[in-house]
Amino acid sequence: MTKKAIVAGAGVMGASLAQVYAEAGYDVVLYDLAEKFLDRGKHLIALNQETLVKAGLITADDSAALVQRISFSCDDACFAAADVDIILESIVEKLEIKQGFWEKVSRLANAHCLLATNTSGLHISDIAAKMDHKDRFMGQHWLNPPHLLPLAELIIGADTAAETVTRMKDLVRGLGKNPVCVKDINGFIINRLQFAILREAMHIVDSGAATVEDIDDVMKYGMGLRLAALGPFRIADLGGLDTFDHISQYLFADLDNSKEGNSYLHSLVEDGKLGVKSGQGYYDYSGDKADEAIKERDELFIKLAKCLYK
Repeated sequence: MTKKAIVAGAGVMGASLAQVYAEAGYDVVLYDLAEKFLDRGKHLIALNQETLVKAGLITADDSAALVQRISFSCDDACFAAADVDIILESIVEKLEIKQGFWEKVSRLANAHCLLATNTSGLHISDIAAKMDHKDRFMGQHWLNPPHLLPLAELIIGADTAAETVTRMKDLVRGLGKNPVCVKDINGFIINRLQFAILREAMHIVDSGAATVEDIDDVMKYGMGLRLAALGPFRIADLGGLDTFDHISQYLFADLDNSKEGNSYLHSLVEDGKLGVKSGQGYYDYSGDKADEAIKERDELFIKLAKCLYK
């Protein structure tokens, strides 16, 4: 019997997640509040599928069949369907909005439906504060773009049942992805590591020691490859723990330990320079450069994935 998923939020992440589930054979409803948001989701799906077909990861016929498994809706009634296996929310990253969504939707969901939020760092237990069926709710945090990257970070809330964790891990494996579990700590695993690196990278730029481009190149051509292949602990094992212990004794004290956000990053945001979504960030994405940047990113991820995981 065909499984059914509802993905709420037709933005960059929601559109990609709809494809993840559709590729695994689910009938997917991509939900949002207005047709204009759904139209944006359709555009993103078309762009992603074009890249996948071009890369030879999927045939044009299979891509067309995948897209046919995705429908679009602004009707809250879709959440009440008896055949829905999972509702995955990927809406704006604001606590009160997510709480309001789940307060409403958790009361509509059927009795066996799994409930998940794709949050980047909000506490799962906070999001669940006003909802029913907290035992069936947990985080399902994906990296952008989910349809290409194989990791799903599963966050266990204070009220999440052990059975829900087992079911969610099995579900994610059924999508052809790799789940990891983490308790509801601030930032989970991914963002704690990502922002530790970003904080130090921004500090190096602020000090004038290196440029944005130089730091990106360090990750692209060296450190990033090692981390992707091995992870930090195996790198340390292979490099010699005595060496890493020695370096940590003198380097840790010199690393940035700022407790506030970076001032230059904040100034970019204040000026409306939000990256690809606004056409300007650390780099220029004006004109058609935004779509080209997304295509280039996806093509690079595909090449890496083929090397490392195929």
